[in-house]
Amino acid sequence: MAILVIAEHDNATLKGATLNTITAATKIGGDVEVLVAGAGCGAAAEAAAKVAGVAKVLVADNAAYEYQLAENMGELVAELGKGYSHILAAATTTGKDFLPRAAALLDVNMISEVIGIEGEDTFVRPIYAGNAIATVKSSDSIKVMTVRGTAFDAAAAEGGSAATESVDVAKDAGVSAFASEELAKSDRPELTAASVVISGGRGMGNGDNFEMLYKVADKIGAAVGASRAAVDAGFVPNDMQVGQTGKIVAPDLYVAVGISGAIQHLAGMKDSKVIVAINKDEEAPIFQVADYGLVADLFDAVPELESAL
Repeated sequence: MAILVIAEHDNATLKGATLNTITAATKIGGDVEVLVAGAGCGAAAEAAAKVAGVAKVLVADNAAYEYQLAENMGELVAELGKGYSHILAAATTTGKDFLPRAAALLDVNMISEVIGIEGEDTFVRPIYAGNAIATVKSSDSIKVMTVRGTAFDAAAAEGGSAATESVDVAKDAGVSAFASEELAKSDRPELTAASVVISGGRGMGNGDNFEMLYKVADKIGAAVGASRAAVDAGFVPNDMQVGQTGKIVAPDLYVAVGISGAIQHLAGMKDSKVIVAINKDEEAPIFQVADYGLVADLFDAVPELESAL
């Protein structure tokens, strides 16, 4: 039984979610092989070969995969995946884009957001915005699934010595092309990788008031997030959204400021180790999942917190 993990990378370095996905693959059992598809992605392939638990690294170095367009990646994964019992990718925007296409081409079911491995054909995943946990058993010959990185520890980035093999498969569907990208740059930690996250909700009032959170975040080395309500109101950009339709986070400490605690937001952060909530409404649902709650006006509490740090 061989398992194929699709690496997420920027052609130079592996993304952290790949390490979590490799851990999930090792729990299934069998040889774990990693596919690095990109253009000029030799450095990423070398990094994948050093990851503990990896038996082989397949390298598809072709211009068609430079930006991991879903149409091209879907065809590539479907072609290579025929020889594997399981195909795994991180449950990120990239993995969620191409892997369902590969599953459709292979004519098998797609299992999304896996958070637990109970056997080679039995997996655990959240449903109903995380309010229920389903255990699913797949009878497909090839199990195709995305893995929620926050549910698995990261594999050791060093210690492996996997063989590297070039794959001469060029799949260019010719139906899409990369246009441009805008990368948000920040000195703060990346939201999904941060050990501390402080998020603001509709209660912040406007985007300017998020400056209070930025000051606190800079003092404690935290990332800054937001609820969907704050994003929809235009307070902050989409890439800061935490929740079912945003980013899934599980930091050591999550501080929710002015967030009521809608179901879709809780689905994105309730696995945090410690949750602190600041809200003036003592009936706010966020207090039901919080380890520590402060019923107070955030415009008083946050400046006091910042001055105390």
